[in-house]
Amino acid sequence: METILAGLRAAGESTRLRLLFVLSHGELNVTELTQVLRQSQPRISRHLKLMADAGLLARYKEGSWVVFRLRETGDVGRLAHTIASLLDENDPVLRGDLKRLNEVLEERAQRAADYFRRNAENWDAIRNLHVSEDNVERAILELAGDDTAELLLDLGTGTGRVLELLGGRAKQAIGIDLSHDMLSVARSNLAASGLKNTQVRHGDIFSLPFDDGIADIVVVHQVLHYLDDPAQALAEAARVLSSSGRLLIIDFAPHKLEFLYEDHAHRRLGISPQDMHRWLGKAKLEVVHERLLAPPEKNGEQGLTVSIWQARKQSS
Repeated sequence: METILAGLRAAGESTRLRLLFVLSHGELNVTELTQVLRQSQPRISRHLKLMADAGLLARYKEGSWVVFRLRETGDVGRLAHTIASLLDENDPVLRGDLKRLNEVLEERAQRAADYFRRNAENWDAIRNLHVSEDNVERAILELAGDDTAELLLDLGTGTGRVLELLGGRAKQAIGIDLSHDMLSVARSNLAASGLKNTQVRHGDIFSLPFDDGIADIVVVHQVLHYLDDPAQALAEAARVLSSSGRLLIIDFAPHKLEFLYEDHAHRRLGISPQDMHRWLGKAKLEVVHERLLAPPEKNGEQGLTVSIWQARKQSS
């Protein structure tokens, strides 16, 4: 009872209610929240700290950035979601907050789109600067298995490299990407590869244009660290995965290379095993294999370790 009362007291102020409403739409850093609420950073930070201490908000550090979202677990986490759901988005104040939130999110998406546009043609080369793709691809081939899949889906296909790699192991392989520039590169690469069973489509990995349980293999390759809500993307991947299908997730392990966050549109400095298991558990998936591929050290500089997970739907 005392925990719930503390959560209610922490929420009981107009600015804090506005913050709960805004954060119910996704995670944001302090700078973004100041733009949405049009209040000073010290004031916003003070309210965020109070609610985080009370358990209403989850906070995590991304280098020098701190990102907040509604807590997903526990009694006070449920309280935060309940309070946010009771707020009327037609309220004039909240309507203004939502309008500015959409502007902030559009600006964020534009920065990411601009980055992909600038780097579309040399995206594979940029990846190779960070980690050896040969070792990663060998692991992907191994974990994908030798059986021929009816349908393989590559979410956030980028240059289409996963389709080139695994297209021969599927009767049909489809890549989904939101960037038209990346799709142009992927189409060019796939045409050069001679694979006739592969194609790419413009689409949103948060809302896939496929029926439930349709895919035998779903791949999410170096995508999650760009997303505001990886858990939602994995839930959508789980939806289209067949009962006996395999989900392959490839991403960076936690690191401290802040320039990727600041200059390359990364939303996370890697994905921790704890977060991955939590997200997959929420999507009713379980980890079958987990592997770490560390890069060779170059002149004493830190490289990027790649994490690979193979998951499947939980047993009944």
